[in-house]
Amino acid sequence: MTTPETGAGTVMSPDLEIKTAVQALATEFRGFAEDVAHRLAQQESRMTRLDTRAAFAARRPVLSAEAPAAPHQKAFEAYVRRGDESALRELMAPPEGKALSTAVAADGGVLVTPRTAETIRTILASTASIRSLATVVKVEGGSYDVLIDRGEMGAGWATETGPQGETATGTLEKITIPLHELAAQPKASQRLLDDAAFDVEGWLAGRIAERFARAESAAFVTGDGVDKPRGFLAYPAVPDADWAWGSIGYVPTGVAGGLTDIDPVVDLVYALPAAYRSGAAFVMNSKTTAVLRKLKDADGRFLWSDGIAAGEPPRLMGYRVLVCEDMPDIAPGSLSVAFGNFAQGYTIAERPDLRILRDPFSAKPHVLFYATRRVGGAVTDFAAIKLLRFAAS
Repeated sequence: MTTPETGAGTVMSPDLEIKTAVQALATEFRGFAEDVAHRLAQQESRMTRLDTRAAFAARRPVLSAEAPAAPHQKAFEAYVRRGDESALRELMAPPEGKALSTAVAADGGVLVTPRTAETIRTILASTASIRSLATVVKVEGGSYDVLIDRGEMGAGWATETGPQGETATGTLEKITIPLHELAAQPKASQRLLDDAAFDVEGWLAGRIAERFARAESAAFVTGDGVDKPRGFLAYPAVPDADWAWGSIGYVPTGVAGGLTDIDPVVDLVYALPAAYRSGAAFVMNSKTTAVLRKLKDADGRFLWSDGIAAGEPPRLMGYRVLVCEDMPDIAPGSLSVAFGNFAQGYTIAERPDLRILRDPFSAKPHVLFYATRRVGGAVTDFAAIKLLRFAAS
């Protein structure tokens, strides 16, 4: 078959045209099939990864079926487990993202998240410590000043026309409570932190709270005020008849290292001015408690009464008893029982933040968590606390 020539070129036969079109269509189909196969392979790979993640997540403990973990908890766990600060920094940064929050320290220390800090405060308040009786204030500075008006302002009767003489003015005194740094440094192995089933936040809160509670409780009772709070037993103790501002008055039992009857305890209660007795409480340790709860009145009735309702503290002569193990045991000359209105008499000042620094280098393969908080304490009303001295005089 011949093809006539024209000015436009060679004319293709119908058979060749069909063949060429079929070849082009086959090429396009192969490309389409390869693209579909590639996409299917990608989708299958993605589904496999999702299935793997779901299976791994199913093995992890669920915090709450209704309340997923808060962003701050995820960020804090990332910091504790891996030292990843990025999520915490994003969480603490202002909405504009122009600057980091001052809560993130330049050396890598970060503030404990609100949830963890709240857990620690709850544990501290539930321990047998003067903290549960005293006044606790939150401060932002390095100290807390308490103004005490310990003088009586004068007054007198006036006549209608007679001259009025000048009366005495009150005496204002400032008591400064410096804040001291309290530190704890628990540690855990990195392998333990990597364990998905490990409640790192609860563990960290519990360990730090336990150490802080023990250190604080002792300092509020016997601390010497040097790099720690000053306890109420660290102030000069004098016979109540010789009491003066700046000291704590005591009542003797009449027997060195012993107590034969209830009379000294009654004297102790009424040595405290009436204005303070309505909110007063006894403070003693367990060994002293065992002695005092055996005391009876003249009719043979025990003066000690246990709480009727669950959680209610025991009472001695109708006043609450706080069993604080940091109080000294009974011994000749010991000040083993305190009685007073501690809300008026003792003030605890503390900063509201708790700082934690993660150190994965100093104790490899362990990770250290250096936690610090600042707290101070001092007697702010010397008339509000009295002591029972186990001595002849």
